[in-house]
Amino acid sequence: MSTAPAVAAIGWALLHFVWQGALVGCVTALALTALRNAAPQRRYAVACLGLLLCLTWPLAGLVLGLGNSPDGGKAAGALPGLAVAAGADSAAGLPAWLLAWCQGHLDWIVGLWGACTGTLALRMALGLAWIGRAGRARATDPAWQARLSQMAARFGLGRAVRLRIVDGLASPITAGWWRPVVLVPAALVAGMPPQLLEALLAHELGHVRRHDYLVNLLQNLIETLLFYHPAVWWISHRIRIEREQIADDYAAHHLGEPRRLALALSELERLQFSGHHLAQAATGGDLTARIRRLLRPGRQVLDWTAALPVLGLALACALSAHVLKPAATSVFAPAPPLVHRDTLRGVSRGPIADFSTCAKPEYPHADLNAGHQGTTTLAFLIDAEGRVAESRVERSSGYATMDDAARAAIAECRFKPGTVDGRAAAQWANVQYVWTLE
Repeated sequence: MSTAPAVAAIGWALLHFVWQGALVGCVTALALTALRNAAPQRRYAVACLGLLLCLTWPLAGLVLGLGNSPDGGKAAGALPGLAVAAGADSAAGLPAWLLAWCQGHLDWIVGLWGACTGTLALRMALGLAWIGRAGRARATDPAWQARLSQMAARFGLGRAVRLRIVDGLASPITAGWWRPVVLVPAALVAGMPPQLLEALLAHELGHVRRHDYLVNLLQNLIETLLFYHPAVWWISHRIRIEREQIADDYAAHHLGEPRRLALALSELERLQFSGHHLAQAATGGDLTARIRRLLRPGRQVLDWTAALPVLGLALACALSAHVLKPAATSVFAPAPPLVHRDTLRGVSRGPIADFSTCAKPEYPHADLNAGHQGTTTLAFLIDAEGRVAESRVERSSGYATMDDAARAAIAECRFKPGTVDGRAAAQWANVQYVWTLE
């Protein structure tokens, strides 16, 4: 099954992210464990860096794969000559079989990924549309709007923060960056003690202060693109936990009463969690752990059971890297005799290759990762001493790096020169390098 270069590059980037994401997850888990007693800002930065690496690593592989896309014509037909096969050799049957299966079904893999990504993107768009409509609504409470504006000024926020009353929410949520808005459930305005609701609004102002809405949008984008990897969801979940702790510290500092915020969170614990994850909700993270942290802050003891997920990710990383990363070795296949490009009168014998002197062609790493395959046909001149005097590409494999690797390999070969009237003479010949992963 032939696959377009762009589809192949996307497909192999997605497949390689299986082990790449596992590796990032392992490193992030170890770093967060080491920083378990550090400030939440440091853990937040580490988790954000890990999630950003989950995006940039496969993106770099995709760009590299697209950069090696075909820049010449397709190799039509084949010249007679020496056929050399440069493929991925594996001692284990399963990795080679799986690699060949993935190569043959890249279009299905990319198509399924695209369908799922499109569905999640639609869900994200609908969520943004709902938040936009709620933010434009005129349902507000003048008294609470005035109190929120006073709190924003007292906390040092240099921009106006709007307040909207919304039915059907279980917790206040913050949305928007340029014109931030806090959406407050109508049930809380009517039933929660004012001092507790004020504590929740202080928490939301912490999100506004740190521009958490923009970071959360990037999180949702990465989750949409890399939805199939558990490490992405785990790292993103840790980001939300640390973000809520930072906002809790912000509110407790400006209120001067951590206990009041803890009481407000305990009230929310009885309410249903909000399902709008595109905005920042006060119910984010583990409410019980947040309440305990506010009331009884202390050092966290290392829990060795937490190492089990890390070990699982490490094992998945090792297995995925072994399965999806083929060995960059090559073998020579039996070949027909050399055929001369020039018709010379009096030629009695053509050159003969000495395979023991030929270097095995190195499969370019970028092409190997991108799953590129093809056939390079070379014409090369063998001088009277049996050395390759020059070579050129007659028909390209479609990938310049693979063509260059073929020329580098043929340059290392030594030949018994051909003869003209019994005397050694320079002659042209053709050779094919077949690059295959199967």
